[in-house]
Amino acid sequence: MHRIRRFLVPAAACLLIAPPVAGQEPETRKGTLEIDEAQVFLEAFRTIARFHSSALSDSALWERALEGLIEQLDDPYATVFTPVEYDQFREQTTGDYAGIGVQIGRLGARVTVTAVFRGYPADGAGMMVGDRIIWVEGHDASDWTLDQARDSIRGPPGTVVRIRVARDGIQDPIPMDIVRDNVHVSALEATEIEDGVAHFTIDRIALGVAGELAEALTEFEDANSVIMDLRRNGGGYLEEALLLVDLLLAPGQTLASAEGINQLGEVARQTFPARSPPLLVDKPLVILVDEYTASASEIIAGALQDYDRAVVVGQRTFGKGSVQTVYHLPAGRQMRITTGSWFTPLGRSLHRARHRDGTPVAEDGTEGETVATATGRQLRTGGGVFPDLEVRLDSLEQEELALLNEANRVQLPFNIRIEEYAFELAKDAIAAGGADRLPSTAFDDLARSLVDAGMNPEIVNDPVARAYLDWRTQMRYLDRADARSLALLVQSERDTALAEALRLARSARTPADLFSLVGERTSESSGR
Repeated sequence: MHRIRRFLVPAAACLLIAPPVAGQEPETRKGTLEIDEAQVFLEAFRTIARFHSSALSDSALWERALEGLIEQLDDPYATVFTPVEYDQFREQTTGDYAGIGVQIGRLGARVTVTAVFRGYPADGAGMMVGDRIIWVEGHDASDWTLDQARDSIRGPPGTVVRIRVARDGIQDPIPMDIVRDNVHVSALEATEIEDGVAHFTIDRIALGVAGELAEALTEFEDANSVIMDLRRNGGGYLEEALLLVDLLLAPGQTLASAEGINQLGEVARQTFPARSPPLLVDKPLVILVDEYTASASEIIAGALQDYDRAVVVGQRTFGKGSVQTVYHLPAGRQMRITTGSWFTPLGRSLHRARHRDGTPVAEDGTEGETVATATGRQLRTGGGVFPDLEVRLDSLEQEELALLNEANRVQLPFNIRIEEYAFELAKDAIAAGGADRLPSTAFDDLARSLVDAGMNPEIVNDPVARAYLDWRTQMRYLDRADARSLALLVQSERDTALAEALRLARSARTPADLFSLVGERTSESSGR
């Protein structure tokens, strides 16, 4: 098994500023804080607390003072978490929580089990996809929201939660006493999309995802080429991103570098070299990115692009090249602030200037400077990762927009209707032993239900709109039925970036082939 070596950087950060030691005066970058300034603030606080007409409590005043301090940093990523908010933040970034190991959704106005994770307590208790949660710990759950169900089902590992579920074909509710355990939701989904082409979707850079990728690369070692989809990947743990890149670059090559304030209060830069033999050698690698690919996922794409190890396809990435560090505060609070910047191996800054509301600062329209790779390819700088092959998103036809607008007009939850219908089809397919692509007539009942709900039949049954409805439902049905390869092939019929990645992966036999194909494709596009 490939050994994952840890770098000397704390999770989600590097070059941390050391917090003041208890009993010492707080330090600033310019020296010791003037004590008079602290006294002025404290006296102002006491005066406001005592005499201001708002009669705010001391705790409310401190809360607002802290919010004001964060606001004045002009740091769009700075925030202070309450204990509950921090637990939610950690769950989102790690995929770890304590519960029974199911995914739930609100289908048909009921909280419904949409996935049961293998090897976790719900699986051992016999819970099945399609079970409807109707009772939890003595409370009627038939009309609960997802948040109510989630909060009641989760709890400390080793504790028992009593649940009753309704199941199709069984008259009486099924009782289950399930012992909660620690659950990890994988950030990586791996499949062989077709013979010789492995496809890895990484939806976040969670703790452990590098190990998951190492296992996937070993499992699909016979694949001729690999597609790594980082679209809508907002980042995560930066150390994990370095570990992931280390699986794909040669020892001694630079993974990334970071610049920030060290413990002496000085600006310093640290470089992180690759240490382990690569697991993917001389095979084409295509990375998919979009405008939501950010932070740690940009480090991955940028490093592999700098070393000509991968072709990047899609749209320019978000441009979040800053380092955030989470510091512990009293009373279980956590504070996240920006402490540095990241750079690709060739020194490209990933940072794209943005206003506090998140919108990018307007650029002057010039393409900016470029840097050259070892093979002479010119890579653009200026924030974010610019794709080697830019692919425009597929736009909706007028008839397809009319379908969505009509659903909005009658206040129909269009996406939920598709999910519910696809879910029922998937249950039947799984019970029958497996899923395959369905003919369009399989979705006639869905179209009729939309008309019955008040949508205009001419709009629903328009050939273009109907083809769009069938495509979306087919894709969700196959995905729900664990026919991931077929679902991706259906997705590629309208996902132009995935279709381009597939074309490249099918045709290339070596990384050099890949770059030649991209060059040809770019020439074709510019010649139009």
